[in-house]
Amino acid sequence: MSKARDRLKALGPGVITGGADDDPAGIVTYSVVGATTGFSLLWLMLLATPMMIAVQSMASRISIITEKSLPEVITAHFSRRVTMSVITLLVIANVITIGADLSGMATVLGILTGIKPGLLLIPVTALIAYLVIFNAYRVVKTALLSLTLILSVYIVSAILIHPNLETLLVNTFIPHISFASGYVVAALGLLGTTISPYMLFWQAAEEREEKRTVVQAAEADFDTVAGMLYSNVVSYFIIVAAAAVLYGSGVPIQTMEDVALALQPLGGRYTFALFGVGVLVAGFLAIPVLAGSSAYAIADTYGWREGMDYKVADARGFYAVFLGSLLVGDLIYLSPLSTVDALYYSQVLDGILLPLLVALLLILGNNKGIMGSYTNSWFNNLFGIFTLLVSLGLSAILFYQMVF
Repeated sequence: MSKARDRLKALGPGVITGGADDDPAGIVTYSVVGATTGFSLLWLMLLATPMMIAVQSMASRISIITEKSLPEVITAHFSRRVTMSVITLLVIANVITIGADLSGMATVLGILTGIKPGLLLIPVTALIAYLVIFNAYRVVKTALLSLTLILSVYIVSAILIHPNLETLLVNTFIPHISFASGYVVAALGLLGTTISPYMLFWQAAEEREEKRTVVQAAEADFDTVAGMLYSNVVSYFIIVAAAAVLYGSGVPIQTMEDVALALQPLGGRYTFALFGVGVLVAGFLAIPVLAGSSAYAIADTYGWREGMDYKVADARGFYAVFLGSLLVGDLIYLSPLSTVDALYYSQVLDGILLPLLVALLLILGNNKGIMGSYTNSWFNNLFGIFTLLVSLGLSAILFYQMVF
């Protein structure tokens, strides 16, 4: 009993990372996947769970064993040029996702309140910045952990729809593969939002904040597994709900209201309000993680002081990147992209970046000079390599279809 209690107390970076994965971009992506491909990608969602656990575990353990961040480890064993290339792509993907998430939150608030979304964008951004900058990391962590529970509303909604159980099981356990462009984009978007690059940098950085030691690696693994399982259970049921309500309906997903239809059985005429609460919670959970992962990555690359336990005056570069990410993200609202398109395609970009990061993690995690006796387990290597091959293959197919 005491061991179980200790493990529950140890929950933190993994659970927060898993909850943040179901951000507004994730909610929209999974909804689009369900609406456009039905139940046919549920098998990939199931398979993505061990893939996600393996990749996150590699990033977490590398940070714990080396007592360094991912940028520091990559720079030490490759070069600063490699680190800068990875970080540049990461920050671009993060800023687009932040902008899409902020736009989604402002759009939802605008519909709920009747106020023009553009007028709500800055207040939402300021509130997020305030929560992170003027509260200690421990307070932020507690708030983020409690917010993850609200995302279970999507599980309840999917169950109340009563989807055909036989169809659900067949599509979950038997792969349905298609090379149609829409299917490939949906699959890449699903992987990109499930195994998001920013999650790797965030959790690795937070393991340092937690100051876990080598002997606590098992706690970190339990935290990672718990967070990823919860995240993907929610994601699975978002796809199920969207597929049951929207697939084959002929209704294109162009607005946040279209996505909210997936919650109709649960919310009735209050569907959008229920959906809106989920989007807002997911945004407040994920945007600090997105901006924080960029801030940690850049600060560690240049050797700046970093961490949410520091005051602004003591870690100016770190907080400058954090605030800059939010402000640049606000500019996405002014772009011609619709909120849904920005949310969806930002995750496709993450899917294209994923193979590079997984390849680096596999090399680092299997290097005995770095990891000593804590090199990758067979599980991490098996599903890490599988993640690399699948994401690389999907990216190659998408590139071929775009060019030819």
